[in-house]
Amino acid sequence: QVQLVESGGGLTQAGGSLRLSCTLNGWIYTRQVMGWFRQAPGKEREFVAVLKWSNRNTMYSDAVKDRFTIFRDNTNYTVYLQMDSLKPEDTAVYYCAAGTDWTRRSSLYDYWGQGIQVTVSS
Repeated sequence: QVQLVESGGGLTQAGGSLRLSCTLNGWIYTRQVMGWFRQAPGKEREFVAVLKWSNRNTMYSDAVKDRFTIFRDNTNYTVYLQMDSLKPEDTAVYYCAAGTDWTRRSSLYDYWGQGIQVTVSS
């Protein structure tokens, strides 16, 4: 069984930075893929970024590209989302997810974190 424990987040002003962490408790597969998604009030959950554990390949949504960075620490099985130049439209609940498919589709991820609030004021 895989468990994902998220931390970080909070409140910041526009232009600020925050870092989210997601620690994976359980198996790490050679095809392991870790994703970050977000959901704003009244909106559908959307893809943010994804990382392949084995080769550190990454992919980002157009909305966050060049502002957010996804990376991992293999020593503590943690994946991070560094968020810079934050905008009010980045306000959402952020979720990390684990799977084995290199995809932006949330339905193809097997395990999910509890979600963590990120609020960016203008």
